Amino acid sequence: MGKIIVAGSMNMDIVATARRHPKNGETVFGSNLQYFPGGKGANQAIASSKLGAKTVMVGKVGDDAFGAQLIDFLKRENIETNISIEKGVPTGTALITVSEETSDNTIVVIPGANFSLSKGDIENADFGKGDILVSQFEIPDKTIEEFFSKGRRAGTVNIFNSAPARPISAEFLDLVDILILNETELSYISETSVEASKEESILTAIKKLQRNHLKIIVTLGEKGVLAFDGNKITRVPGRKVDSVDSTGAGDCFVGAFAAGILSGKFFAESLAFANIAASISVTRKGAGPSMPTLEEVEKQSIYLKII
Repeated sequence: MGKIIVAGSMNMDIVATARRHPKNGETVFGSNLQYFPGGKGANQAIASSKLGAKTVMVGKVGDDAFGAQLIDFLKRENIETNISIEKGVPTGTALITVSEETSDNTIVVIPGANFSLSKGDIENADFGKGDILVSQFEIPDKTIEEFFSKGRRAGTVNIFNSAPARPISAEFLDLVDILILNETELSYISETSVEASKEESILTAIKKLQRNHLKIIVTLGEKGVLAFDGNKITRVPGRKVDSVDSTGAGDCFVGAFAAGILSGKFFAESLAFANIAASISVTRKGAGPSMPTLEEVEKQSIYLKII
């Protein structure tokens, strides 16, 4: 079996919990402050590793305490680390506020060393046919392009999570096999108004990004997942859970989907598998530490629903 290689961001998440989000110019008292390993790249790597996939993390941190803590955490999660240290630059940090009323969050990311990850930093990554490459928009575009180009030459499957939302070129999409994004990111990239409750608006936006080789997956939170594979539409219904923190749910989906594909699951099966994993993750606080194990997801597998 191959492996999953994630090239992406590594952050220390500083999470403040408050009854509600403050309005402009307003101060509210918080109830808790916690530190969690995070960053979209690290979160996705943790999710795939905990679900049984051999996983490699390619990233960059600063020469500070947060960087050392992140590397240690990934190693404890059985992730092979291919991580460079950038001197004089801070490790990436995310300032997150979580509302107790709604469980949603606001996030400010300070990229730090993540934006120093270069083409040279991925040269030592060992790619093989059948490996799955995963990346997202929290490292430089040129680095992602080199990562996927190298993988394409080796015969990998390239999964891209277009988050946070940024413009994406046709040339970039040509390097991607599976594109995963939420409705906000889909709306931004396709320049089309998208509403999660209106499937036709999602399909219209998808058609603007469509390529012959490209599979597109749109995550819709509690409304589930809609995916487009050629001319086939797959729908996975949402799952009702008691959500306490949605931070990292999208990353959990990406990592779990990649793990599903690597394990030999079909496309639709991997969607449902990832949907269950993400629904479990929102019932816990934090991003990286909230990722479920394979045993936890398999216990819920009787509830797999695909339309």
